[in-house]
Amino acid sequence: MRVVAAMSGGVDSAVAAARAVEAGHEVTGVHLALSRNPASYRSGARGCCTIEDSNDARRAADVIGIPFYVWDLSDRFHEDVVEDFMDEYAAGRTPNPCLRCNEKIKFAAVLDRALALGFDAVATGHYARLRTGADGLVELHRATDHGKDQSYVLGVLTQDQLRHSLFPLGDTDKPAVRREAEARGLLVAAKPDSHDICFVADGDNAGWLREKLGHRAPNHGGDIVDATTGETVGTHTGTYGFTIGQRRGLRLGTPAADGKPRFVLDIEPVTGTVTVGPRERLAVDHLDGIRPRWCGTVPERLEGTVQLRAHGAEHRAVVEVDGERVSVDLLDPAEGIAPGQAAVIYDGTRVVGSATIAATRPVGVPA
Repeated sequence: MRVVAAMSGGVDSAVAAARAVEAGHEVTGVHLALSRNPASYRSGARGCCTIEDSNDARRAADVIGIPFYVWDLSDRFHEDVVEDFMDEYAAGRTPNPCLRCNEKIKFAAVLDRALALGFDAVATGHYARLRTGADGLVELHRATDHGKDQSYVLGVLTQDQLRHSLFPLGDTDKPAVRREAEARGLLVAAKPDSHDICFVADGDNAGWLREKLGHRAPNHGGDIVDATTGETVGTHTGTYGFTIGQRRGLRLGTPAADGKPRFVLDIEPVTGTVTVGPRERLAVDHLDGIRPRWCGTVPERLEGTVQLRAHGAEHRAVVEVDGERVSVDLLDPAEGIAPGQAAVIYDGTRVVGSATIAATRPVGVPA
């Protein structure tokens, strides 16, 4: 097959590209330029959108012996990922930009361009596995190394996208990938993993949003109210600086009467009110999901598990689907779950699909 290897400049994508070559594919390396000003994005281990990363990807392609190009997708990335991130926080929700990048950029814009140019598939360094099921459909499964498993952020992929995807690292753990990179002479063998959000320069989400939102912010301040007493216990400079389950940075002026730490329970952008309460008020046992994305056959009812964060625990759940609405009853309650996050649905190790969380129901509240 003719394969585009998406090369971020890290060790995983470099080894994935090398393995695609060894598998007999005709491989072309492509680095995605996602920043309108790469110098303003993170460097080193702090992100995946820098000039340094582009140079690392080019050197890796040279060592592997494959053609290499840079595709400028900065405008698309800004519109579909960065703007979405700002809009979601402004609305009081908590988005996952990495998942959105996979959906809109790496497996939509890139795959569409690759197919238009006559390529057959896109290979990436994601830790996940693909199998062909008994029904002939391509199944997405968790990686062998559960500690590095990235199937959660791939839960937005459709069957057609999975048919044109390759994940060469799914059966390998990270230390083995680094050893392999070193043996292949790839200079990125010891390069640290990227982490956090690539377009937030210093990791300060609230500060970045404060600077970028400007007049688009729903408010520039408001009250912090204790759910237990109804009293105002502090103030803030913008609801966009908070997410459900947050404890740090609340700066409450009045200690809680029960002596328990306070966590963010609710965010109301219109009134500017942030509601806080004790940890036990964070537990939820029901989720309503919207905008589902299915990896294969759409289920009507499934007893399986859901994962609610990129590196979070699995929760046993009963999932029911009615068109564009997904209802999830959590048999294992979860804490700190926010609208805007993704609920990725599993049947064993197989990813069934995902949905965006629209609402949650606290434990003990009747349906």
